Amino acid sequence: QVQLVESGGGLVQAGGSLRLSCVASGRTLSIYTMGWFRQAPGKEREFVAAIIRSGGNTYYTDSVKGRFTISRDNAKNSVLLQMNSLKPEDTAVYYCAADSYSRVSLQAAQYDYWGQGTQVTVSS
Repeated sequence: QVQLVESGGGLVQAGGSLRLSCVASGRTLSIYTMGWFRQAPGKEREFVAAIIRSGGNTYYTDSVKGRFTISRDNAKNSVLLQMNSLKPEDTAVYYCAADSYSRVSLQAAQYDYWGQGTQVTVSS
């Protein structure tokens, strides 16, 4: 089992920045891909970004490219999501997720483990 705990959400004005952190515990050596998803009220959970174990390959949804950066520190079993130039449409609950299979996981159904979520609110 793997446990994930997110932190770093909050309220920020449009154009501002936030950094989300996710720390994994348990069977962390089994984790291959770590990702961030978000879910706004009344909408489905959507992919935001993902990074594989080596940290060399990263993936982003088009709406956050150039604004968000995902990074990984395997020594600390953590993944970060740096969010810059935030927009009101980025408002959502953000979830950290981990997949233990050796694949690039861009869909929520592929992930085995999830954090509890952290709220990000961007005011206009």
